[in-house]
Amino acid sequence: MAQTAIKERDLDREAQRAAIAQQNDAFRKGPIADKEIGYWMISKGVREKGTDFVIDCIRAVSAYDDFTEDNDPAGIHDMGFFEVDGVKVWWKIDLYDLQYEMGAAEPWNPLTTRRVLTILLPIEY
Repeated sequence: MAQTAIKERDLDREAQRAAIAQQNDAFRKGPIADKEIGYWMISKGVREKGTDFVIDCIRAVSAYDDFTEDNDPAGIHDMGFFEVDGVKVWWKIDLYDLQYEMGAAEPWNPLTTRRVLTILLPIEY
């Protein structure tokens, strides 16, 4: 009986991770600001490289699909790495409560979770 409960719980966790990944992907590919979903932030280091660089970074994040077990071990598509004009750039999605004060209690639930996607240089992490 205990093995069944563990399997069911694991399935629940797997379904939760899949929901988070799907929501993160939709957020990353959607509008940059939607107060019902979240916000995108551009770090100072990225902004200092100019408007064209920022636009190229936004496009790269939106198109990103290089998720592997090595760079996405949790399977929730919350971080990625790429280069723009020979510069290494990272992006990261953090999941918050509705007030952006604490981590989301139910990160798989879009009704109780807000996202912040930050594009940054590795030196800024």
